[in-house]
Amino acid sequence: MTRPAVEPVPGEPAATADLGDERALVVADYHAGIEVGLRYERGVELASNADARRERLLSLLDRTGASRVVVLGDIGHRIGDPKGEEHRELEALFDALDSRNVPLTLVTGNHDGGVADAFEDRIDATPGDGVRMGEVGFLHGHTWPNRAVLGAETICMGHEHVTVKLQDSVGGGRVEPAWLRGPLRRDVFAEHLGVEGDDSDDFEWTDPELVVFPVFNERSGGTWVNVEGQEFLSPFLPGGLESGELYLLDGTRLGDYRSV
Repeated sequence: MTRPAVEPVPGEPAATADLGDERALVVADYHAGIEVGLRYERGVELASNADARRERLLSLLDRTGASRVVVLGDIGHRIGDPKGEEHRELEALFDALDSRNVPLTLVTGNHDGGVADAFEDRIDATPGDGVRMGEVGFLHGHTWPNRAVLGAETICMGHEHVTVKLQDSVGGGRVEPAWLRGPLRRDVFAEHLGVEGDDSDDFEWTDPELVVFPVFNERSGGTWVNVEGQEFLSPFLPGGLESGELYLLDGTRLGDYRSV
């Protein structure tokens, strides 16, 4: 039986991806320096969790044996050049990965405007519309994917911070991070790209599965995808999804996100 190209790590907001010549650990929305942002944006005072975030990522590297890290955008929290605590957190993370000879690919997100320039000699940064590595496409999700990404068998994205609100029979409730997975609709992306009819020569399409990652940083908010009135952030969701199944981090299948 063929192993799937992208496999979630049980109990974690992370997955491994088979890139053909190497195996990658994939996470989304690291948001280094978020505590500074919360302090100035919302007046919330929290001690930095930078060391714990870094050690958590490194422990996942040990657990999976991956030889590369792929971050699906928003590795930093500040929009613009990383400064102060955020810069120091990112520098410590890159130092730790360098000591293990593990390269990092940053799939540029909407919060990463200055990260690639600040650390251009330490990370591989992709364009905002994503990159294809082997049979897996990667993008953050704040922009439409490029044609190379859409030609992959599996497409991984972040940006949404997928969260599900669960309620029991007596009115109690809890909020959980979740995975959202489902096939994409060709017509939506073909129309965006100006592809007419079934011109396969102009538009490679393999009926890809979209895998929307839960947020790695537990201090970052989320989109309650099963709550009426909540809207997706990506320009191609939910219209680009044929259907979408929700899964908790432990693998529990919740069903279609529209009926949970």
